[in-house]
Amino acid sequence: MRYLVFIMAFLLPFSVAAQEWEDRQVFGTPNAPPLRILSSTDTSFFAPIIEDFIASTSNTSVEYLVTGTVDLDQLFRSAPDQFDIVISSAMDLQLKLANDGFSSSVVNVDHPEWAQWHNSLFAFTSEPAAIVINRQAFDDLPVPSSRQDLIQLMRDHPDRFQERVGTYDVRQSGLGYLFATQDARATETYWRLTEVMGRVGTKLYCCSGQMIDDLQSGDLIMAYNVLGSYAKAQAETSDDLIVILPSEFPTTMMRTIMASATAPNPQRADSFVRHLLNLQSIGDPVIFPLPPLAGSHDFQAQRTINLDPALLTYLDQMKREAFIREWEDAIVQVE
Repeated sequence: MRYLVFIMAFLLPFSVAAQEWEDRQVFGTPNAPPLRILSSTDTSFFAPIIEDFIASTSNTSVEYLVTGTVDLDQLFRSAPDQFDIVISSAMDLQLKLANDGFSSSVVNVDHPEWAQWHNSLFAFTSEPAAIVINRQAFDDLPVPSSRQDLIQLMRDHPDRFQERVGTYDVRQSGLGYLFATQDARATETYWRLTEVMGRVGTKLYCCSGQMIDDLQSGDLIMAYNVLGSYAKAQAETSDDLIVILPSEFPTTMMRTIMASATAPNPQRADSFVRHLLNLQSIGDPVIFPLPPLAGSHDFQAQRTINLDPALLTYLDQMKREAFIREWEDAIVQVE
């Protein structure tokens, strides 16, 4: 059964209504109390999941609100009782929310131990950070397979890359900050790459979608640490993009979900978490378009970011400020 998707007519309380959403949609019957989901994931990836949940749950609707990872964290902290579910790609910010008591326990769930935190935060995807290039712009250049390849290409062809490289602005993007700090922990090559990107006037972005758009238009010829799931979805319908997972290792994050401890609809929030995790385990791409969790072997091979307290290290204010200063010195090279 297909469900009408419509824009909600009534307002949330002022603090939420004033938010400029990237997207705001309601699925289901308009008169049913909505399950409110605050998310950083594009609606197109979640629409089939939501529709499947509604089909299995009587008299319900789902309001799906999309914003960036940093805004999401700040908005939820300021009004946790206005949302039932929180979904984000910024694993560190999510873990801190759970650790600070903002999440509700969902018990007796058949889910890998390494993909959950104290029955309150659950990972449900494996999504690598990718190098994405414009195919036509690389027609006469070798396709890079590693971070070192990127460094060499930009050093050899600085004019070609000048102001046509993109990456996350880690000051604005929670996911971008997560990818950058994990890269820096894993390999010193990250800082050499960042310095070279700074020399060619790299453009800084809030989100993967904008980088992908500029790659397709030709404004960019290469972007680093693009969310692989988004890039792959676009590459499947376009010949403009080549998606590359670095051969040394792709830094891989796990998108996470939690039910709010003060959810307006706690029972439905609990049911939605269980429904989502079940769909992930089945892995039907029609209903679950996101990349499901990797197996235990792939988990290690892809250098998946662990869901553990080490994630909180770079959220320490002093460490964050020091990292941002070093990153700015490398990539924002003002003459």
